[in-house]
Amino acid sequence: MSFLWTIEEMVAAMQGRPLGVMPEGITGISIDSRTIQPGEAFFAIKGERVDGHNFASIAVANGAAVMVVNESKLPALGRLTVPMIVVEDVLQALGKLALAARARSRAHIIAVTGSVGKTTTKEMLRQVLAPSGEVHAAVASFNNHWGVPLTLARMPASATFGVFEIGMNHAGEITPLVQMVRPHLAIITTIAPAHLGNFASVDEIADAKAEIFSGLLSGGTALLNRDNPYFEYLERKARDAGIFYIHSFGQHMKAEFRLAEFDGGAESSTVWAVIDGETHEVLIGAPGRHIAENAMAALGVVRLLGADMEAAIQALGNLSAVKGRGQRHKLRTDAGLLTLIDESYNANPASMRAAIAVLAAAQPYGYGRRIAILGDMLELGELSAELHADLSGPLLAAGIEHVWLAGAEMAALKEQLPETVSVIWFPTTEELAAYAAVNVSGGDVVMVKSSLGLGFGKIIAALLDKYPPLDDTPRPE
Repeated sequence: MSFLWTIEEMVAAMQGRPLGVMPEGITGISIDSRTIQPGEAFFAIKGERVDGHNFASIAVANGAAVMVVNESKLPALGRLTVPMIVVEDVLQALGKLALAARARSRAHIIAVTGSVGKTTTKEMLRQVLAPSGEVHAAVASFNNHWGVPLTLARMPASATFGVFEIGMNHAGEITPLVQMVRPHLAIITTIAPAHLGNFASVDEIADAKAEIFSGLLSGGTALLNRDNPYFEYLERKARDAGIFYIHSFGQHMKAEFRLAEFDGGAESSTVWAVIDGETHEVLIGAPGRHIAENAMAALGVVRLLGADMEAAIQALGNLSAVKGRGQRHKLRTDAGLLTLIDESYNANPASMRAAIAVLAAAQPYGYGRRIAILGDMLELGELSAELHADLSGPLLAAGIEHVWLAGAEMAALKEQLPETVSVIWFPTTEELAAYAAVNVSGGDVVMVKSSLGLGFGKIIAALLDKYPPLDDTPRPE
């Protein structure tokens, strides 16, 4: 059997104390007792809301081969017969194992940050690099203080490429994570006013994103968005960090990986990309100019790492949007097909505009409507009302005539939209979910987007529960 880690390696890396009859090794790592697979190790992490130690018995019942637990919790776990590795702090132990994974790896390591597009770019990199070798990347948006070490600890020694998404809400959060990942190549997708409530200005957001340069290996490469107003600022930051190799992507004429032309469709796009002076026609299996822009970054990585470009271009044709970030469902109603665009994972002003553009490009059936279902964008601070009201511009420019809203901050957009737009507003997500479930109709295209804290996944769930998806559309996890 092939092990992700032998027990001997784990104990040594985490400086843990083994208890019980240990297996030879583990096949994977889990922090979720509900989804753990037989043969995996369960790390009983104590988070802000739940303590993994409280779910240890469920993990055992589901096949955990070994438990990693806190010394202080051991008396409460005495009845469990599963082998354990006892440590002072489980999260810190996971971090130590992550460092060991990075030390043993011979993979090309790529780190991605930015205000918008991190997860999409990570998934693109998974697609375009796969023809050239084994790719390891997080299964979801694991980009924080536990997600990054978890993804790193899960990286097999055999990986050819490792792709890591690194996020932040405050200054100083990226530095320890990127110094753990130690990438050969760092990407900043864009700088935009996300989490602005935690910063005095967008300049401070740019500074926080530029922390990714602090962990870049000597001789490493930075890949920056040439279209973003902060390109030159970030380029200087990279130079100041001692980075010599700086490359760019975007529509700008000086971008090395350039989006020369864009032909956007309802469910895919065709672009003409200029790389090393050669123009490539590229079909991208997901719609939106923002997707095409991030595809230039992905193709830039392929070129910079010497991977197979033609195979990468072919792979982009198979790209599909991920859950909560543009995933589409075709739903059956009594009046015909309904198209649901799930953008419910998160939102900021830049990603809202991109999602509105995707809705504008989508084609309703018959007399169907384009409906924007929008919720609050959180953490925007004093500018929140202004930034919410400003969404009226892209909505009107896109010709969106039906806007359904929820959340206190979205009241500002309600007041800004003219009478020519049919606007519905509710204070809570639950009220809007109930309204949407009975007021959508066959032929409609419905786009759902908000910050994660609004819980707009409930609206997606309400629509999927009421209207059965076609057999060939993605099902919720």
